[in-house]
Amino acid sequence: MAKDASPAKSSKKSAGGKGKAARNSVPEAKLEAASFADLIGWETDDHLKAFKTFVKSCNDAIRMAERPTTRAIAQCRVPGSVLASACRLAQSADVSTKAAAKAFFEANFAPHRVVHTKNEGLLTGYYEPVMQGSRTRQGKFQTPVYKRPTDLMNVVDEADRASQPDGLTHVRRTSSGTSAYPTRAQIEQGALDGKGLELLYLEDAVEAFFMHIQGSGRVELTDGTTVRINYDGKNGHPYSSIGRYLIENEILPANKMSMQALGKWLREDKERGQKVMWQNQSYVFFRELGDGEGPMGAMQVELTPGRSLAVDPAYHALGTPIYLSVPGLKGAKKDDGFHRLMVAQDVGSAIKGAERGDIYFGSGKAAGKLAGTTRHAGNFYVLLPVAAEAAAGQGLRFGEHLQWQTTVKSAR
Repeated sequence: MAKDASPAKSSKKSAGGKGKAARNSVPEAKLEAASFADLIGWETDDHLKAFKTFVKSCNDAIRMAERPTTRAIAQCRVPGSVLASACRLAQSADVSTKAAAKAFFEANFAPHRVVHTKNEGLLTGYYEPVMQGSRTRQGKFQTPVYKRPTDLMNVVDEADRASQPDGLTHVRRTSSGTSAYPTRAQIEQGALDGKGLELLYLEDAVEAFFMHIQGSGRVELTDGTTVRINYDGKNGHPYSSIGRYLIENEILPANKMSMQALGKWLREDKERGQKVMWQNQSYVFFRELGDGEGPMGAMQVELTPGRSLAVDPAYHALGTPIYLSVPGLKGAKKDDGFHRLMVAQDVGSAIKGAERGDIYFGSGKAAGKLAGTTRHAGNFYVLLPVAAEAAAGQGLRFGEHLQWQTTVKSAR
């Protein structure tokens, strides 16, 4: 669903680098060889679910591998061509059981711990909200959801949006060139009125704001039908966390911040809440999905609850299998933490850094509760295709200016 960000989470570009990265580089990170025995919970994970999620991404991963990238990428990023080769193996493999899926990953990948200047990364969560809405503005349904304007132009590919520095990611195409699109405040004060862009109307402006952050929504309409809507571009302005704004201004304490607490505060005084929401100038546009389609990530494949992960694409090629170890996350059906093989399928404006991830938890209130309270330290283990591991050992360069780095820790 190519989510915009997360409401109470930092938008700082932390990945072990010092200060701001140069335009043509990213903060350093490297891969340290590990073994599958190092992965807590590996033996009991549902590898078949992970395999199906991986294969679902493969067509897009192969397509993206054939497209040159002009932005900076990090040493720990799996080369697209090598990931594409692993995808072709998966597409032709006879895998129909958990044991066969586990054997496939162990035969064709080697786990590598992502290493940077911090000991741990940060994992948060997102979900698909379910709301009430209307096709027309009537009664309590007064908050519009806009479709993508025809004059909106991407500055970068949507899959690269999260890696864009603080400049604009989208602009308005005009007869004389381009210009910045209106901000959230300007749009909500009528900048797009009369352009026929209204897709749906929602009851709650706060609910609409959170849907922009999540990047998708399921809307139950007044005529009894249900539609799904998904991210389809944004106004291009950088995302700003209003949760962080409230914390830094000592309006809400950090230890009490969650999506639920933030929503409650915003609704207590609508005028006050609107002004705070305007602190985030980013505004998202949506499209209606077809029958049977679920929430889409940046790869334009349907997201899988508990298996799809939003990452920083400067560090991780979309489609890469990544094993997460998040001991403190105890609400995802297990009390011993969250240890699971995921697939990088999405991006987010606040997802910055080598070990920064956002877990997709699914749809509805239960998923929303889990997503809204997930903010835990954790570790990434990238499953590096064996072909890339061999190339890394030979010191092969990937990209124009970055050296692949691997530190040997133990035999696979």
